[in-house]
Amino acid sequence: MIPADVLKKVRRIQIRTSHLVTDLFAGQYHSAFKGQGMEFQEVREYADGDEIRSIDWNVTARMGHPFIKKFVEERELTVMLMVDISASHDFGGTAQFKKDLSAEIAAVLAFSAIRNNDRVGLILFSDDVELYIPPKKGTSHVLRVIREVLYFEPKHKGTRLEPALNFLNRVRARRAVCFLISDFLDRGYERALRISARHHDLIAVSVSDTREQQWPSIGLVDWIDAETGERVLVDTSDPRTREALAALHVQRSSSLRESFRRAGVDCIDVTAGQPYEREFVRFFAMRERRMRT
Repeated sequence: MIPADVLKKVRRIQIRTSHLVTDLFAGQYHSAFKGQGMEFQEVREYADGDEIRSIDWNVTARMGHPFIKKFVEERELTVMLMVDISASHDFGGTAQFKKDLSAEIAAVLAFSAIRNNDRVGLILFSDDVELYIPPKKGTSHVLRVIREVLYFEPKHKGTRLEPALNFLNRVRARRAVCFLISDFLDRGYERALRISARHHDLIAVSVSDTREQQWPSIGLVDWIDAETGERVLVDTSDPRTREALAALHVQRSSSLRESFRRAGVDCIDVTAGQPYEREFVRFFAMRERRMRT
């Protein structure tokens, strides 16, 4: 039995994200991902205005004059949401935890997908795959996806991306649009990231919190690592400590972006408690420009 407060939270997310999808992302999602899957239709003679890169050189050589390959856009895409539900997401320096932001982003993407008549699937992971929901269509299916992201109780606390990425490649043989939503507090997953990016259109959504980026001066703080249980006492009133922590975050963010760049993975940065709409609008616009060129 799902608690009433979880159902209320699902309903609030549905109302808010439906508004965003209708007012902000209408048309942009389709423009950003159209043409991801193309089906061969026929070979026909070249006509004025056809693109040179569409020429079928083998047929052209046999027939003695130009022929082109004609493709049509697949009407449906498969969108996979890969959501990190490790213990580090039960954290928030504002009214919103990282896990709540992850659920809201998953909802925005899922509702955008079903408005485009696409299928949506879900992989929840910690240091192992916790839940897999095969791709389907429909509002009731999306609501189930949101409920699972919010309500599912993971068996493990840690973060490991490699098992989730390997699992994706096993269950999805055909190319899919995959959103990897995580705080990426892990190491050693770069090879799996590159392999998945070759097989799928993989987009990283990096979730963080303001308290992970810069600590306030509030004296001695007893920090507990939610994933390992390790405790550390930090004097946040020392400006050198705060500067070192801020520099560490900048260094980690730079290293993470470089890993994404090498793997050919686009990235969207979001922060709990802060508006994320502009980042997604920017991302959709960037993808649309890339599609045109």
